[in-house]
Amino acid sequence: MGSDFEMPVGIVAYGVYIPRLRVSVEEIARVWNEDGKSLSKGLNVIEKSVPDIDEDTITISVEAALNAMKQVPFISPQDVGAIYVGSESHPYAVKPTAVTVAEAIGSAPHCTCADLEFACKAGTAGMQMIAGMTVSGQIRYGMAIGADCSQGRPGDALEYTAGAGGAAFLIGTDHVIAELEGTYSFTTDTPDFFRRPGQMFPRHGSRFTGKPAYFKHVVSATRGLMERLGLTVQDVDYVVFHQPNGKFPIAAAKMLGFPLEKVERSLAVRYIGNTYSGASMVGLARVLDVAKEGDRILVTSFGSGAGSDSFSFVITDEIEDRRDRAPTVDEYINNKKNITYAEYAKIRGKIVEHERE
Repeated sequence: MGSDFEMPVGIVAYGVYIPRLRVSVEEIARVWNEDGKSLSKGLNVIEKSVPDIDEDTITISVEAALNAMKQVPFISPQDVGAIYVGSESHPYAVKPTAVTVAEAIGSAPHCTCADLEFACKAGTAGMQMIAGMTVSGQIRYGMAIGADCSQGRPGDALEYTAGAGGAAFLIGTDHVIAELEGTYSFTTDTPDFFRRPGQMFPRHGSRFTGKPAYFKHVVSATRGLMERLGLTVQDVDYVVFHQPNGKFPIAAAKMLGFPLEKVERSLAVRYIGNTYSGASMVGLARVLDVAKEGDRILVTSFGSGAGSDSFSFVITDEIEDRRDRAPTVDEYINNKKNITYAEYAKIRGKIVEHERE
């Protein structure tokens, strides 16, 4: 086994944020006269998170970033030289989310910021970019964030799982809690999911969505990284895959020969739905909340259009010093308030109010 990097680089701190509101799969199904119990079981999703009226990708990104910085009070925000926010639901078409995060955590003005877009893998693309910048010495630390307020057309299959949430990862070459052994990407032009400018809801390419898109890219990227690093299934303690639902990651793990117990911990999707750019990153954070020194974690994201980024991390002894300083993923999962479909539809702008003549 080897490493892609000449010096140690990896995750220094991490933070998440998940909105408190939830709407269940059965509640959505009730409105559309569907069998809610069967849908919930088939999707392996109980309910999804809903951003409140005062929450969006910016507020989620800021909260996740602040939680990450809580883990490292000994690091100055001024040493965070780059912030990249990956999302497909940035509140502004022209005005970056990342600059607000930089101001909120105290890194501005001496840092570089950008918003990234590649469907659900834009956040992990930021992790790759920042790893390269820190190893090259351009910056001391950088932060990659994946966050979304996912969209789903009323009555569409996406509506049952499109949730909200995000995760932020501080990356650097010292004080590392999860050392990055290597990264590998697999990308093709596969039109499985898209949303044109001005459209409120995305569309999916039906027959392209499963085997040609998700499974081909997730499996190929994971295998590519394992071959590069000389890893076997036995060398890996946890696997984290993009989570459009709770069924696909388990199927991908089975294709690669991983037993259920190695993927199960990562499945935050069961309780909060698909957080798009945040999905694999929140799953990774949930694993980091319990991982021990020496554990190896494989993470593979997926973004429609289509591509996957795969990573291998090995936990160091510094992780025990970080975890109690910020809320865990499960603390956010358990801090919830269930709402009706009508409340959800109004909050998400699916009920349009018209002024009376």
